[in-house]
Amino acid sequence: MYDPGILAIAFINIIAWRVSSTCPIYCLLITKYLNVIESHRMSLQLGDAAPDFHADTTEGRIRFYDWMNGAWAVLFSHPKDFTPVCTTELGEVARLKSRFDRRNVKVIGLSVDPLDAHKRWASDIKETQGYSMNFPLIADDDLRVSTLYGMIHPNADAAETVRAVFVIGADKRIKLMITYPATTGRNFEEILRVIDSLQLTADFDVATPVNWSYGDDVIIIPALSDEQAREQFPAGWDSVRPYIRVIHQPSRGH
Repeated sequence: MYDPGILAIAFINIIAWRVSSTCPIYCLLITKYLNVIESHRMSLQLGDAAPDFHADTTEGRIRFYDWMNGAWAVLFSHPKDFTPVCTTELGEVARLKSRFDRRNVKVIGLSVDPLDAHKRWASDIKETQGYSMNFPLIADDDLRVSTLYGMIHPNADAAETVRAVFVIGADKRIKLMITYPATTGRNFEEILRVIDSLQLTADFDVATPVNWSYGDDVIIIPALSDEQAREQFPAGWDSVRPYIRVIHQPSRGH
């Protein structure tokens, strides 16, 4: 059977072709909703390669992979410029920027409004939140990046993004995805905490338990035998159960 999504896309492409020469504005609208349909069909998963893209930002045009330049990245979307929750979030990320830097993490925001609106919004963010924008904000008015990352959820809003967060490793692989509705602001202290866990567990064969914070004890992963664990952690561990082997957090430093 044919995929209904593919059939819908083919139909819309035909309409776009028929009207493009006489009605450019309708062609633009059709293209935007075509992107939405394709976004709905795509589904990124943990471990997938993060899609690369070119985009205009408040700090100039970038290619995403080149901009990362070997660092980790946090890509996070905003439903719209000049909205209250988004304004508080961008101010908070600007405040926390040095803490992301210490973890070798670059942050980049996204909103579906054009670049000139972003630049005007930056003045409001500085005035109301007390911090200037010190990281780039993507102008995704054609929804291209939002489509690549599945940031538009039609059952929530067909034209604006949800509050999506993607943590991407230096290997360009997706390590974490969190999705919030437009009415719920994100906790960026929690995102920093999760990054600490992701980076620690990438370097050592450990897992972080419930409510873990940097410096707390960690757990040796079950896939590591006792013999292998003794080689990695010669100081030993506390066996709460054979499958719960607790050790002090290995040193990593920020």
